[in-house]
Amino acid sequence: MFSRQILGMLGTGFLESIFMTFVSAAFAYLIGLPLGLTLVVTDKDGIRPKSWLNGILGVVINILRSVPFLILAITVMPLTRSVMGTTLGARATIVPLVIASAPFIARLVESAVKEVDKGVIEAAQSMGASPMQVVLRVMLPEAKPSLIVGSAIAVTTILSYSALTGFVGGGGLGDIAIRYGYNRYQTDIMLVTVVILVIIVQVIQEVGMKLARIGDKRK
Repeated sequence: MFSRQILGMLGTGFLESIFMTFVSAAFAYLIGLPLGLTLVVTDKDGIRPKSWLNGILGVVINILRSVPFLILAITVMPLTRSVMGTTLGARATIVPLVIASAPFIARLVESAVKEVDKGVIEAAQSMGASPMQVVLRVMLPEAKPSLIVGSAIAVTTILSYSALTGFVGGGGLGDIAIRYGYNRYQTDIMLVTVVILVIIVQVIQEVGMKLARIGDKRK
């Protein structure tokens, strides 16, 4: 049986992981959602084609996505220190998590919005809808189920990133698994943290899929 101290540490790690994941996801969506929409709108088949802008954004997003998260987290440590005042702990982890996940979210949003029937978009344009109205009143509502499924995928991906931050002084369950399970060979603690992470992922996926089914107007 685990001591109260270990149970308290696991509880704190759980709360830190949830905090890091959802706060980072919120900030990442503030960046990734408009980026993804811009990619769709400025595409050659978009409602406002701008190949130069689309190309630049695509290259930047692909470069950021190709950098392994641990390397990215180490690289942006000076930025993390300047923003958060430290490179250690759960708060500091938010900076690299946002930088790593925003490009991923942009691609998820782009993929979801491109699934919208072009006939619906053309109908809105024929009725005089402006590009902003097409985006806000047609593209986003029609893509809502796919966007919700994508958000569940994004959150679980950010959770997996947050677990890796234990290698660079981040908090949460990943830090506990590395400090105790890896460095001190306490496999029981390692297994418990893995089980907790798996449960969190399953809950997020189930909630996301249920919300997607509820918001799907096609059924």
